[in-house]
Amino acid sequence: MSVPYAKLPGWAEYGLIPLVNLAVAFLISGLVVLIVGESPLEAAYHMVNGAFGRGEYIGFTLYYTTTFVFTGLAVAVAFHCGLFNIGGEGQAYIGGIGVVLACLAFDRTLPWYLVFPIAIVGAAFFGALWAMIPGWLQAKRGSHIVITTIMFNFIAASLMNYLLNRVFKPTGSMSLETRTFDAGGQLPKLDWLMSIFGLSVGSAPFNISFLLALLAAFGVWVLIWRTRLGYEMRTMGHSPAAARYAGIKEAKIIVIAMMISGGLAGMMALNPIMGEQFRMQLDFVQGAGFVGIAVALMGRSHPAGIIPAALLFGMLYQGGAEISFEMPSISRDMIVIIQGLVILFAGALEHMFRPAITRVILGLSPKTRDAAVTKGA
Repeated sequence: MSVPYAKLPGWAEYGLIPLVNLAVAFLISGLVVLIVGESPLEAAYHMVNGAFGRGEYIGFTLYYTTTFVFTGLAVAVAFHCGLFNIGGEGQAYIGGIGVVLACLAFDRTLPWYLVFPIAIVGAAFFGALWAMIPGWLQAKRGSHIVITTIMFNFIAASLMNYLLNRVFKPTGSMSLETRTFDAGGQLPKLDWLMSIFGLSVGSAPFNISFLLALLAAFGVWVLIWRTRLGYEMRTMGHSPAAARYAGIKEAKIIVIAMMISGGLAGMMALNPIMGEQFRMQLDFVQGAGFVGIAVALMGRSHPAGIIPAALLFGMLYQGGAEISFEMPSISRDMIVIIQGLVILFAGALEHMFRPAITRVILGLSPKTRDAAVTKGA
């Protein structure tokens, strides 16, 4: 049977097409800026300057990038197994419980470099546990993973509200948050890394969890492309029938993939809780789980693509705040529109320009291209 598109070289598949989609998204965003009577060039300048103009701005950009690397990797792992995990938001919330338990228990008795590994294990464990339930329901009961993960996002938010109100909130406090952690629950900033480039991190919460995110990206690459488990996950994602024929245990792989995905999403909680707020507040995730979906789509579910995609969204978050400050007529809601356009073209419309790019690169008409693909299949 014919497939809609011929196979493109890697540089076109993972580089050119995302760049074209991104360029179109920014062009349309420029039209939106024009409609409100502002200069797109000035807005672009403030966007780039606000994200990379000073060491402190870069620190904030990389702080957001760290969060999106974790959630993007979480979505990507599930994608490779043919699962659409949109529960990263809830899994990050529940992962925060593991972080808080570690910090509240040991922040006054142990240094941060001993509390940090405990918090990593706690975040990954609780996130994986929360993702395991939808995975089991999909594997054993046939419940659709999209529906169950959506439901579990709302359950996690309600559970977090209850825990902060009844369990973790200090006695006499009116705020829905834990107590502030002592030194053992606070991650150090990466001042030494910024100083290599002659920059200062300033007040930016750019912390050591950034290095953990890069390590997690490398670990995902090893898992997916260099291990038997990764091969089984990719086989399941490409063809469940072929996986079953090969003797791969479908239910087992689905549950394991979801647990790894949830563990990565849960580790996202380390960045805001231990790296910025030094306590757990009610809305510490702030939509990062949903942004991770766009990051995974734009990065083609590959760690080498997820890191720059996360950096892009980090730039949009930090640079967007600068635009709102320097150009008051461009509200924060308009920045969300720009982010939405990037998600639209990087996700839902990612194949819009593929036929034209394929014809240019391969020099084939649509009819000839389909014939060539069918012959090669």
